Amino acid sequence: MASSAPTTSRNPHAVCVPYPAQGHIKPMMQLAKLLHCNGYHITFVNTDYNHQRLVRSWGPDSVRGFKDFRFKSMPDGLPPSDPDRTQNIVALCDSVTKNFAGPFLDLVMKINESAEDPPVTCIVSDVFMTFTQKAAEKLGVPWVALWTASACAFWSYFHYVDLVQKGYTPLKDEAQLRNGYMETAIDWIPGMPDIRLKDIPTFITTLNRDDVMLNFCMNNAQTAAKASAVIFNTFDELEHEVLNAIKFRIPQSFTAGPLLKLSRTVPINGLSAIKNSLWKEDQSCLNWLDEKEAGSVIYVNFGSITVISPQQLLEFAWGLAKSKYPFLWIIRPDLVQGGDAAILPQEFLLETRGRGLMGSWCSQEQVLNHPSVGLFLTHNGWNSMLESICAGVPMLCWPFFADQPTNCRYACAKWGMGMEIDGSVKMEALVKECMGGEKGKEMRRRANEWKESAEKASLAGGPSHVALESLLNGLLLHQHGGTNN
Repeated sequence: MASSAPTTSRNPHAVCVPYPAQGHIKPMMQLAKLLHCNGYHITFVNTDYNHQRLVRSWGPDSVRGFKDFRFKSMPDGLPPSDPDRTQNIVALCDSVTKNFAGPFLDLVMKINESAEDPPVTCIVSDVFMTFTQKAAEKLGVPWVALWTASACAFWSYFHYVDLVQKGYTPLKDEAQLRNGYMETAIDWIPGMPDIRLKDIPTFITTLNRDDVMLNFCMNNAQTAAKASAVIFNTFDELEHEVLNAIKFRIPQSFTAGPLLKLSRTVPINGLSAIKNSLWKEDQSCLNWLDEKEAGSVIYVNFGSITVISPQQLLEFAWGLAKSKYPFLWIIRPDLVQGGDAAILPQEFLLETRGRGLMGSWCSQEQVLNHPSVGLFLTHNGWNSMLESICAGVPMLCWPFFADQPTNCRYACAKWGMGMEIDGSVKMEALVKECMGGEKGKEMRRRANEWKESAEKASLAGGPSHVALESLLNGLLLHQHGGTNN
């Protein structure tokens, strides 16, 4: 493969380091391609585990790269596991904290000493990979942090330290999960009015002050404030209140999203051959969608990490069956605890024959932008949220963990394009209301408005486009001896 982007000894060189999970790799790759199209030499660093997953899914060409867009990998410090399943997140976060800094510093020093590459001029890492800060300091280059989730999620994690100090977390006992305590109003986080404790990312529900995830999220969010720049994968109009509060506290913040939209505004040439999906995508579902009426299909996907029980699988299955709408349901090989789609009963398969299609993975952007899709049943992961917003598709929300309840709250209560599955109403009734009721009509109207807003933000001269240019100009000033703000 060969790139058309010119490479010279003076080209800026960004080392890009995503957190090693699908939902983080994708936006980092979108940013890396944007940087490349603005003249940057790129070194993209995955873990050995994910590097091999890309090779198995797409072949060796997927990580062969270009002369000026290279792939490197590093160990993750974890014991061997199933090669095609998402790694245990708690163990992975613990390992990131304890095991990544040394190998990464060795790797980046070798990159910087290589005669084949220009000198490293900045390190761009996921906020959850703040160990990279030490390598940037050693090289004397800017450390740029990319936040791949919503701004409201970042601001929640940033205030974990206050939640601890004020005694909201750790919980005193498990009864607080059921006795109404989680309905407690949190009215003191700037830019986030009308938030309840249950809307804060879920790692506060621990009983243990030394909980890995509580401390991992809290410490990394706090450390991000020390970065040369923090990039948010959102757009100003969508989260203006919380972004204003963040920028008051962290002025070196840049709102440069949605990256998936922004990355479409530049020519990527041969970079389209570079893949970011850890699973092989099945394109046949697009042909199936072609046969369906406009706005008639429910698309169901719970993302790359969420795991559900067999009972939950059956509950969703019969909710979809009884709704009588056609549906496309993505069931990852590792979605169900101790099983897979094969546990679905024959009665369900007979009931939905001809109007239900199940697949293992797909190009979600293509599916959501297909005219036949009228509703997205989602776990509220941020990539899924942005892709739904950019496609103008309303959401039926069933959040599971981490930042998903926060995103759900905003989609339903703030942005008006979502409805939550809360257990009090059967899914069958919710689907019918979303697809054919008055609430559903309003959700579609709002979804189309947000789609237009996302497009405007990403166009040349739009706020996200301007923010990215400002960031790049600041980094280039630093490269040539100026000051990076």
